[in-house]
Amino acid sequence: MKVLIVDDSPMTLALAQARLRDENLDVSCASGGVEGLVKAKKERPDLILLDLKMPDLSGYEVCEQLKSDPLLSAIPVIFLTAADSTEDKVKGLDMGAVDYVAKPFDPVELCARVRAALRVKRLQDLLNLRAQLDPLTELWNRQAMQDRLRQEWARMSRHEEALSFVMMDIDHFKRVNDTFGHPAGDRVLCAVSQVLTAQCRESDMPCRYGGEEFAVILPDVNSTAAAHFAERCREEIEKISLSAQSRVIHVTASFGVADSRDLHAREELIHRADEALYRAKHAGRNRVVLWECNEWASDYVREGQS
Repeated sequence: MKVLIVDDSPMTLALAQARLRDENLDVSCASGGVEGLVKAKKERPDLILLDLKMPDLSGYEVCEQLKSDPLLSAIPVIFLTAADSTEDKVKGLDMGAVDYVAKPFDPVELCARVRAALRVKRLQDLLNLRAQLDPLTELWNRQAMQDRLRQEWARMSRHEEALSFVMMDIDHFKRVNDTFGHPAGDRVLCAVSQVLTAQCRESDMPCRYGGEEFAVILPDVNSTAAAHFAERCREEIEKISLSAQSRVIHVTASFGVADSRDLHAREELIHRADEALYRAKHAGRNRVVLWECNEWASDYVREGQS
C-alpha cells in the first residue's frame, strides 16, 4: 500500500520513510503542503502522514483541500505535530483526520498507528468495492457505471477523445424464467456477463444495468468500432448453450450503440444508445443498431436470426 509523508523537516521525512519501508510499504515524500497536494493527486496514496506546521500551507489547509476533492477525500490523514494542544487535535479530527502522532515520534508507535489506519482503509475499500458490484454477475452495477461515465465524460471533454456506450438486452428473457425457472435465468445472466467481460479491454467497463439489461462503456472508441465490439458479443451470446430440465437453453441479445460526437451531456449518450436498443428490439431482435451522425445508420451492422 502507498503512504505519502508531507513534512518540511528533512530529518522527519528520512526517519519516517526508513521505518515505514521496513513495513513493506511504498513510501513517497513531499517537503511542503503544495508539493504534497500535487503528489496526492498524482499518486493517490492509501494514507497521508501530514505535518501540521509548514511554511507554505499548514496541515489544516492541506487537509481541507484533500477533503474537498472527491477523488482524494477518502484518503485517511494522520497529523504529525509537535503541538500538544487539545484544541489543535480536536480541530484536525473535526476536519477529517483519523489520528495524531506527536513529534518527536516513537518509531514503534508510528508504525502501529499506520498499520491501524491502513487496516481500516483496506476494509473501507472492500466495502466500497462490494457496493459497486452486482452480486449475481459480479459486473459493475448501475451506480458504478454512472460514476465511471461521469469520469470518462470529463476526460473525453478535456482531451477531445471519443467515448462510446453500448446498451444490451437479452431477447425474450422472461420466457427463460417462465419455462426453466429463475435459477436457470440466473445462469443465463452469468453466462452473458462472462461473454461481455471476455470481449472487453482492460479500459472498458461492462455493467449490469438492471434486470436482463447490460451496458458497456468503451473509452477512446468511436461508434463504428463499438458496433463491431457489440457484434462480436452478439455472436458469442448466440453460442451460449445451457442445460436445464433435460432441455437446452439458447439465447440471443439485442444491442444499441452510440458515441459522444456532437453531444453536450453524458445523459444524451445513454439516451441515444437506449433508443438504438429500442430500435433493434422492434426490428426483430438479435441484432446491433448504431446511432450515427444524429441519424440512424442506413443499415444494421449485422442482423442475426431471431
